Amino acid sequence: MDIPELPRRIHTLGEEPPAVYSISYHTCWTLHTTLKKALHDDEYEELKESKLEVFIKFQELGFDWASRLVHYMLGFQLDIKRKYELWSLVRPEPVRFSLLEFENLTGLNCEYIEDLERPHCVVTKELTSFWEMLGVHIEAGPSTQEIIAAFDRCEGWSRDDRKRLAYLDIFTGYIEGRKYSTPTRVSLARLVMELERFEYYPWGRVAFKVLMDSVKGRDILGCCTINEFAQALQVWVYTALPESGANYGNPLPNNPSPPILAYKGRKGRIQFKEAILSQAKKMDIPELPHRIHTLGEEPPAVHSISCHTCWTLHIALKKALHDDKYEELKESKLGVFIKFQELGFD
Repeated sequence: MDIPELPRRIHTLGEEPPAVYSISYHTCWTLHTTLKKALHDDEYEELKESKLEVFIKFQELGFDWASRLVHYMLGFQLDIKRKYELWSLVRPEPVRFSLLEFENLTGLNCEYIEDLERPHCVVTKELTSFWEMLGVHIEAGPSTQEIIAAFDRCEGWSRDDRKRLAYLDIFTGYIEGRKYSTPTRVSLARLVMELERFEYYPWGRVAFKVLMDSVKGRDILGCCTINEFAQALQVWVYTALPESGANYGNPLPNNPSPPILAYKGRKGRIQFKEAILSQAKKMDIPELPHRIHTLGEEPPAVHSISCHTCWTLHIALKKALHDDKYEELKESKLGVFIKFQELGFD
């Protein structure tokens, strides 16, 4: 079977940067300790059952970061132009890390919405008061340092305000994942004033974008630090190369879902590069069905392909219905057919 031509490698095969320096991340584990200590038991359990449960459950795993494994997978990257995709060539066909894989790995909401990173939030008196309680400037988002400090004095806060603080813990620690004292983006942090809106926001899409902005094109010749949910890259390797996941991912029994919760990880000076390449050699290219037409000998488009759709039907329909009934039809579940007819598609 012919292998399609692929983009060039970022690093020449056999000359990938050695994992001499580590890749670290900004996720602060102290956040989870302070959060669990500050919340009442029922509040903590409620957080574990929310739409953001994956972050809390992941923290409880005690996951071990394998910097070398991620380093070598990044070393096998192809130079692709798509800003929000990574392709690593470790076998005859590349393995991809994109929004689709991230959504599958984490189970987070990755829906598309307009103005994802600049949602509209009104600065109300309630918001101003809460920001004062946090000890954060009204035009800034809280830092990890400020969230940890707020947990020490939140005992007398209302249940909703403690829940807001818990959500901001997740936001600063995993979704933004910035340096300890670096402010987060206020436009997104302010969403916490509407608890339901915050919980159901497509944080998976935000988190993925932060991660890719941090890792795509990153020079791995020296030490580097990744923002956001960096551990998703490690679990991606475990799922893309199942033998590596089985041997080095410390998989949990019963295959928990989503996959980010199915491994405890494993650190140490394991020969990950050799393990990756060894597994890649065992993975054959799947056999595909034969082409109907030989490549390069496809039938020329001499004769036309027509369709049976009758456009006269639309004219007769519109003429027969009253205007209100026609508009009602356009707004129904079948409205796409009417709207398509109106396009005058060629």
